[in-house]
Amino acid sequence: MEIKIGIQNVGREIVLESSQDADAVAKLVAEAISGQKELRLEDEKGRQVIVPAGVIGYVELGAQEQRRVGFGAL
Repeated sequence: MEIKIGIQNVGREIVLESSQDADAVAKLVAEAISGQKELRLEDEKGRQVIVPAGVIGYVELGAQEQRRVGFGAL
């Protein structure tokens, strides 16, 4: 699933691919914002992204996409 995090006063957003489901990520975001602590997410390659909750502008969660197998027309 693709996750986009917008940071206040920054023109670029953080984009990462995660194997977590949307509900789990939404819960982590809500806990970070309500507790004013950092948001910690891990991407598919095991790298961690840590964002202070006070600077989060928005978090966009993409739909989970099923991986396609084969050589068909897209």
